[in-house]
Amino acid sequence: MRDVVWGLLIPFAGTVGGAACVFFMRRALNDTMQRVMTGFAAGIMVAASVWSLLIPAMEQSGQLGRLAFLPAVTGFLLGILFLLLLDHLTPHLHRNTTRAEGPESRLSRTAKMVLAVTLHNIPEGMAVGAVYAGFLAGSNDITAGGALALSLGIAIQNFPEGAIISMPLHFEGKNRMKSFLYGGLSGIVEPVFGGLTIAAAGIIIPAMPYLLSFAAGAMIYVVVEELIPEMSAGRHSNAGVVSFAAGFALMMALDVALG
Repeated sequence: MRDVVWGLLIPFAGTVGGAACVFFMRRALNDTMQRVMTGFAAGIMVAASVWSLLIPAMEQSGQLGRLAFLPAVTGFLLGILFLLLLDHLTPHLHRNTTRAEGPESRLSRTAKMVLAVTLHNIPEGMAVGAVYAGFLAGSNDITAGGALALSLGIAIQNFPEGAIISMPLHFEGKNRMKSFLYGGLSGIVEPVFGGLTIAAAGIIIPAMPYLLSFAAGAMIYVVVEELIPEMSAGRHSNAGVVSFAAGFALMMALDVALG
């Protein structure tokens, strides 16, 4: 169980480590670097959704024969709808935009920016929790190494995300400590939702394929709705695409090598 706890905390540690960059970096991240980081995160999330979540979900439904895709498709679409609902119910502000999304709110610009990243982190926590729940349930399709691979992959892509939220806050006027705390705490939802997912799986074991694919759908929503537009915004550049490929390849390699 200790390994599971560490597995849930590793992604959060990645966010905190990235947020700590505010203490060492003296310049704001330029557009190209932000595109590289965003594209890299998107690549990891897409690869994790396929190799760590959707494929195991279908393998666990093998007894359904040709309908083995059904739980995965159902869970995937429910994950999309869940994030779509959160997106509409939560006031938040994406990076490089001036118009907030969600309901009208008197929250500060800083709070809305942190909420945007927090929404992004919820499906990542659910993904790690779902995989570890499968491992605890004794699934032959999910190993301790495979669960660790996903946790490490999410942590790697969380590192630049922590920097992406803390650095702009500092250069917009927040002191370094406050910027670090805002950036780091945006990732606290990951172990929380990871633990909730494990608890849900413990109550309803047959729901495992649905939980895995649900997390995949939620992550893909974030990639398509937020990360891809951000890595492609402004002047044309291939930096985001190249870094997307690098992130995808890294996550795929981690899953195969450790799984």
